Amino acid sequence: MIPTLASEFQRLMPHDFQDDIDAVQRIPSVPTILDVVCRATGMGFAAVARVTEDRWVACQVLDNIHFGLAAGGELKVETTLCHEVRQFREVIVIDNVAEDPVYCGHHTPATYGLQSYISMPIVLPDGRFFGTLCAIDPKPAKLNNPQILGTFRLFAELIAYHLDADETIREARASLLDAEATNELRDQFIAVLGHDLRNPLASLAGGTGALLREPQTEKSVKILNMMRGSILRMSGLIDNVLDFARGRLGGGLVLTKQHDRSLVETLQQVIAEIGSANPDVKMHVVMDLPAEIDVDHGRIAQMFSNLLGNAVTYGSSDDPVTVQAFVESGQLHVSVSNAGEPITGIALEKLFQPFTRGTTGSGVQGLGLGLYIASQIAQAHGGTLDVSSDRNETRFTFTMPVR
Repeated sequence: MIPTLASEFQRLMPHDFQDDIDAVQRIPSVPTILDVVCRATGMGFAAVARVTEDRWVACQVLDNIHFGLAAGGELKVETTLCHEVRQFREVIVIDNVAEDPVYCGHHTPATYGLQSYISMPIVLPDGRFFGTLCAIDPKPAKLNNPQILGTFRLFAELIAYHLDADETIREARASLLDAEATNELRDQFIAVLGHDLRNPLASLAGGTGALLREPQTEKSVKILNMMRGSILRMSGLIDNVLDFARGRLGGGLVLTKQHDRSLVETLQQVIAEIGSANPDVKMHVVMDLPAEIDVDHGRIAQMFSNLLGNAVTYGSSDDPVTVQAFVESGQLHVSVSNAGEPITGIALEKLFQPFTRGTTGSGVQGLGLGLYIASQIAQAHGGTLDVSSDRNETRFTFTMPVR
């Protein structure tokens, strides 16, 4: 059994690590990562920890075994194996302490009553050591295999690049002195950020694809597909950043229209992707479109994905999301509507401005570029993107002339 930690940790009082805790907790995927870690390994406790030479601080925790450590809690670093991970920057993995020739007599498992353990280093892109992604359990577990180690490594890289981007953003904001400097530096920063994020994202996509090509358990396939879905969402976020940068720095959106493709199939593919990621969300879809419409299918899918994703995120969980697509009087109409809290006042007026984010719903936040880019896609097609919102529904409608 796991012993009580009343004498082993203290609630973090100094503020010198609060920025690190906040940075980890601003990463929306971390709770999901910890949940996937526990489900994939069968272990009961997982955490993202900040580890230095003399401190071990929990930044985010999932505790299903009453270990007694919450976010902000601190262990004596010398009592942890993460201390050794920091020194050597190598993963430590133990399937069964009692049978492990290296760690069977180690003080850490004895102190905390552990039988299984894994700790993966989180190293920032510039080489700085941040901490670890770790998991423990009082029972043995099968951890030392390519699937588990690969999953932990990809998750650690994802957390590291999120932390690096967050730090870059905070440093850039701190350096802005006035509105003119803010606009200039933000444009330059976004252009560089959108480009530089593609390299780690490609690495994550390649690693996930490689694992999927190997024999996997059903659970591993589900985990890897979840990771691939996260990579796709990150890719869409980068696309929004690059589109914004192009619009602000010159060039604008470039359309590649195709009249011989089915718009119904394009929209249905987006519905299927978002539906698979949100299986509990009900959708009511009505589409009646001609076989061919001259549009940029990639851009329309990008716009529609943003609108449908927002409806799923901010809509009422008790009511379906409604999608309608039809042509009437020479105009293409594509609308997405959802029930839930209405958008009112200044928020409604500024909805299509860049860096504007919703304040209702699940609390999920992005860069605030999605609706701005969606409106730019509508304009590039010679159309409009409008919104209406009241107590009954919030509806986004894309309209464009059909020749």
